[in-house]
Amino acid sequence: MTAVRGDLLDADAMRNALAGVKTLFLLVSNAADELTQAINTLGLAREAGVTGIVYLSVARSAEYTDVSHFTGKHAVERMIEQLNLPAAVLRPAYFFQNDATLKDPLTKAGLYVAPIGDKGVSMVDVRDIADAAVIELLRRNRASEELPRATYELVGPDAVTGASAAAVWTDVLGREVRYAGGDLDGFEKAVKSRAPAWLAYDLRAMMRRYQSDGAVATAADIHRLSNLLGRPPRNYRDFVSETVRSWQA
Repeated sequence: MTAVRGDLLDADAMRNALAGVKTLFLLVSNAADELTQAINTLGLAREAGVTGIVYLSVARSAEYTDVSHFTGKHAVERMIEQLNLPAAVLRPAYFFQNDATLKDPLTKAGLYVAPIGDKGVSMVDVRDIADAAVIELLRRNRASEELPRATYELVGPDAVTGASAAAVWTDVLGREVRYAGGDLDGFEKAVKSRAPAWLAYDLRAMMRRYQSDGAVATAADIHRLSNLLGRPPRNYRDFVSETVRSWQA
């Protein structure tokens, strides 16, 4: 394996990086120019003759039109569809592991502070995202010809709400944990203390849609992911138990 330096905003660098590549995993982090990075890279991959693509999008990419990184990812999906690129689109939901960053409010204040609301979000374990990506990358890399487009919702089996998450943490920690509620002003302020203002607003908009609409997976979504993984997706309670054990260790 040879490492090649690339820059998704430098077309010449990406032409060099993509030379001879058969299969591409494209993950573009939340950035102000995320759409440009993704669209240009896919165009360059097409020119380079890449025959297998795995693109990491987001669940509800088409519906949450007021959330900038969701809409950007949906635009990339539209490019993949219109140009019939040989891609698997993976749409992960909100990550379990985001909640692992809430140690202090959970253990010190007894508060679950992620303002996800009461509609339900089918959160997913990042290890399931990684497993799904590897499975599709290997399948497409080993294929003798281009495989058709496919889309997978990467979700967990539980529709987690603020109250249900607090209840799980209460059980596992052995102390009362309450849901802190849906304070979006406070959430945006907290994110802005460690991230750019545009990203804080973007994530606020996402939480607002979780509160108003939820993001609950269908039984068919979970079944399709289970078939891809060869097992059921991980559940929220097991994640919480593992996280608490790691904190105690």
